[in-house]
Amino acid sequence: MPSADQSAPSYDELVVLVAALHGKLDAVPADLTEARRQAADAVEALTQATAEITELRARLKKNSKNSGKPPSSDGLAKPEPTSRREKTGRPVGGQPGHPGSTLALVADPDQTIAYGPVCCRRCGDALLLAQVVGFERRQVVDVALPAGRTVVEHQLLERECGCGTRTKATPPAGVDTPVQYGPRVTAAAVYLYSGQFLSKDRTATALAELVGIPLSAGTVAAMATRAAADLTGFLTAVRDLLAGAEVVGAGETGLRVAGKLHWVHCARTDKLTLVTVHPRRGRVGITAADVLGGFTGTLVHDCWASYAAPSRPGSPRPGPGPPA
Repeated sequence: MPSADQSAPSYDELVVLVAALHGKLDAVPADLTEARRQAADAVEALTQATAEITELRARLKKNSKNSGKPPSSDGLAKPEPTSRREKTGRPVGGQPGHPGSTLALVADPDQTIAYGPVCCRRCGDALLLAQVVGFERRQVVDVALPAGRTVVEHQLLERECGCGTRTKATPPAGVDTPVQYGPRVTAAAVYLYSGQFLSKDRTATALAELVGIPLSAGTVAAMATRAAADLTGFLTAVRDLLAGAEVVGAGETGLRVAGKLHWVHCARTDKLTLVTVHPRRGRVGITAADVLGGFTGTLVHDCWASYAAPSRPGSPRPGPGPPA
């Protein structure tokens, strides 16, 4: 009978080996559970980190155009334009061939008023009964109340004197051209453009559609410029009333003028509001508003340091009172 292989493990050794393998197999589920828990923790941490990164990126992209942040928070970095309109390279304004909206005389005015010269411009003789030899037409296009367009024609009669001299009547005040817009048209255009913040084009479109009076964007801008030039006395009165008020609220916020950072300064009461624009935010900009230098009442503000000192150097009265 052949001898047993001396290299083969004995029965006892096999028993020990099987027991050891069973021990290792018993430990596998516990190790697998721990590995799964660690993987789940890693996934959760990665998800949280991704959310935080997304939020931080969104914060970095926020500016005054896409959030409630004030323009002053943009600093000197101008936000990128959000318009997707491609540049055409054409100049700004009306293009060649674009139909204009020039104001013209109408054939059937709603009202006609004739003016006759009183006396001859050369010899001074009376012209009340003299023959009418011609007239000049001037029309004022205005808004008809409650709505619509009205045209008043002013005819400047020309009479011929016995001496052969012709004299034409003098037009009424404010009727300076053959055809022009009336004061109510100007008031409506300035109100929509400056008061309701419509664009020049939308202001012109609104008046054309609402009352049938066509205007160009350039006319709207010219009306606003003329109206602003006539506010000198009004602004002086508003400044004096604000300076003498018992309580005034003041503040400032940033905006861009011709691509550069400027500051809107505001001084107001419950009935008066003065808004000015200046390149500086601090005392220089406050001084330019010309309200708080002599103010002695209670000033309501956000504790910006420049409000705590006189804003008009050399003012005979003390500076702003304590903040409320």
